[in-house]
Amino acid sequence: MGRLAAVSSAGTRQDPADYKPGEFAAKDIDGQAINVARALAMDAVERANSGHPGTPMALAPLAHLIFQEFLRHDPTTPDWAGRDRFVLSAGHASMLLYAQLYLTGYGLSLDDLKDFRQWASRTPGHPEHGHTVGIETTTGPLGQGFATTVGMAMAARRTRALWCADGSSGDLFDPTFYVICSDGDLEEGIASEAASLAGHQRLGSLVYVYDDNHISIEGDTAVAFSEDVLKRFEAYGWHTQRVDDAEDLPAIRRALTKARDERDQPSIIALRSHIGFPSPHKTDTGAAHGSPLGADEIKLVKTILGLDPDKDFDVPGEVLQHTRKAVERGQAMRKEWEQRYAAWASDHADAAAERERQVARRLPAGWDAKLPTFEAGTQVATRTASGKVLAALAPALPELFGGSADLAGSNDTTIPGEESFLPGTPTGRTIHWGIREHAMGATMNGMALFGGTRPYGGTFLVFSDYMRGSVRLAALMKLPVTYVWTHDSIGLGEDGPTHQPIEHLAALRAIPNLDVVRPADAAETAVAWRTVLERDSNPAGMILTRQKLPVVDRETHGDVEGVARGGYVLADAASGIPQVILMATGSEVSIALAARDLLEADGAPTRVVSLPCLEWFAEQDQSYRDTVLLPAVKARVAVEAASPMGWREWVGDCGEILGIDHFGASAPYEVLYEQFGLTPERVAAAAHASIAKAGLIEGAPTGN
Repeated sequence: MGRLAAVSSAGTRQDPADYKPGEFAAKDIDGQAINVARALAMDAVERANSGHPGTPMALAPLAHLIFQEFLRHDPTTPDWAGRDRFVLSAGHASMLLYAQLYLTGYGLSLDDLKDFRQWASRTPGHPEHGHTVGIETTTGPLGQGFATTVGMAMAARRTRALWCADGSSGDLFDPTFYVICSDGDLEEGIASEAASLAGHQRLGSLVYVYDDNHISIEGDTAVAFSEDVLKRFEAYGWHTQRVDDAEDLPAIRRALTKARDERDQPSIIALRSHIGFPSPHKTDTGAAHGSPLGADEIKLVKTILGLDPDKDFDVPGEVLQHTRKAVERGQAMRKEWEQRYAAWASDHADAAAERERQVARRLPAGWDAKLPTFEAGTQVATRTASGKVLAALAPALPELFGGSADLAGSNDTTIPGEESFLPGTPTGRTIHWGIREHAMGATMNGMALFGGTRPYGGTFLVFSDYMRGSVRLAALMKLPVTYVWTHDSIGLGEDGPTHQPIEHLAALRAIPNLDVVRPADAAETAVAWRTVLERDSNPAGMILTRQKLPVVDRETHGDVEGVARGGYVLADAASGIPQVILMATGSEVSIALAARDLLEADGAPTRVVSLPCLEWFAEQDQSYRDTVLLPAVKARVAVEAASPMGWREWVGDCGEILGIDHFGASAPYEVLYEQFGLTPERVAAAAHASIAKAGLIEGAPTGN
């Protein structure tokens, strides 16, 4: 029985007299390091007057064991390819991680801990990948870290299968993924989806520790959470264990060892902890979860731990010397790995070069040579064109790795001739996520974070709502993941308003760093895919049609290469000087072209601008944008079968916006476009109205 079970089996003792000074003083250097980590968490939260001290205090023994004994890592080379990964899915407990990053030598200083949650600090409220060294993924939204790590394990398994098929490289590409998760993580639906997927895929490299502390913000978890968690995970196909005392280091060590060595199933350990331990007044209370303990309580806890109550952020030299031995151990492991990698690379030079290319996200020479072309005048749905692009590029880009949330036939995301990604075929490139859009989004992030892949995943655009949390994190981390979102508008027709996206384009465009790409025809789709793959610093959503669209004749219309700039002149005014500019995306571009014919016949010179990606267009210099959207032409019309939100910026005060500010209906798509006023005639009428308004502005073109 550990210290915690001995003193708290009957519940929290509220009388501070029950605790004696030095009662939990450490008897060895590891215990001292654990108590110092607890004190650092208390001090940082107190100084910030904000944060969550309870879990960092309770789980300090677990974190110490993972970082000192289990995690294969080199703090001086945090991106070492042979490392294990640690993910704190319970990101609110960030001081648990920051303390370990400081103690083990990742470059954080005591000043960084003192700046916890402050402006421009390296220790923000929740861990942020790319902001703080040693953070493998951004966490905080509960369940995301849990699910993202499943994607890391998927990418790792395929990596090992690709480069270790002959068994020559041993465990070069066989990391273990350690995750600390909370009740909150497990209550989120995304975790259930990801756990089900991980069990089905038999991802034995996953080791999760569930912080079973019985506390939530609203009190005891029993008010909202009563199932037997381990039985649930057994049903998912996980290996399960329980440890009854978060202070029992030998028991935790045995459980972690067993979980690490279990490679046929993912593993989860339910660890009973007491939040805020050993605070006399705050242990097992919601107060310790999300509030500073207070100066008096901190002094009392430090006294109980045998620490100097009058010192803040105090790290004895012998403790730091001990914990920094992680550097020496890590460097030795890394150097040994690098020697084995060099031997493997020497024997497999071509494979090593290809792997390094993929990890560096370099595209091979001539990779786009077989990009398909499409005959002008034919009718091709952009989802179909996307499928043809994937099929054409796949042989040159083995890093393309993806599939669909059980909609492959509708999304055209299956690469012909490729095997499914399953335990028995780990080199397969086609992922069957099942109807798990939440998990699909997060696991794609994990695959991109692991490296060596360009993940893509498909579903209907309306179901991007399910993925939004993961999409937002991909954008925050600037990960090169690609979403294939088809059935992009009322153009999907008879399925009706439940499946017809209306607000989704505006909502997605509101996410910083996300490229929303809605090509107008098959030719634009090909260039859009090429451009997305050339850009490797942020996610992109390919917004594609179910219905067929006419392929524009490029002999008489603008060069499709303009897609790469986000917007371009597709058809100019016959006179060369437009009186009105029509701008559109996707399926509405063909409507704008037809409206141009009507306007030209009416004597109104008209330019049509295709704007497949507003984000790319906004990146262009002002001079280019002004050549496309002539500043002097105030008469403008935007047409898009979606919410008009966001278009005012582009059409100006005199412009007209034709969109949909209501839900759709169930009917053939041709009827819907007619009923909702998305027709060439309605666009032409809007153009005349805009011309009239623009004529009231001095100096504006007034037409014939």
